Amino acid sequence: QVQLVESGGGLVQAGGSLRLSCAASGPFNSYAMAWFRQAPGKEREFVAAINWIGTSTTYTDSVKGRFTMSRDDAKNTVNLQMNSLKPEDTAVYYCAAGLDFRPPRTPKSANYWGQGTQVTVSS
Repeated sequence: QVQLVESGGGLVQAGGSLRLSCAASGPFNSYAMAWFRQAPGKEREFVAAINWIGTSTTYTDSVKGRFTMSRDDAKNTVNLQMNSLKPEDTAVYYCAAGLDFRPPRTPKSANYWGQGTQVTVSS
């Protein structure tokens, strides 16, 4: 059983930055990790993922070059550094753990979820 707790969300102006963190407990090191987001009235969508040993990351096209995902297994955390934020990045961001996040990278790939953290980007 893996428990995940996100933090770091908030309100920021367009062009600003936020850093999301996800604190994990349980057999965290055995799982690939991902961030998904869900905007009001929309389906939950994939944002970024990192493999279980932290050597490979992948991003959805809309955040490439702006977001960076990392993991620190010594601290049982994963982070999402979000720069050059846009109003369309506004959503609840969820941390997820799964065996892997290969295409099509749907929410069904996740075995465990955090409770989510709200990110709001004002124009």
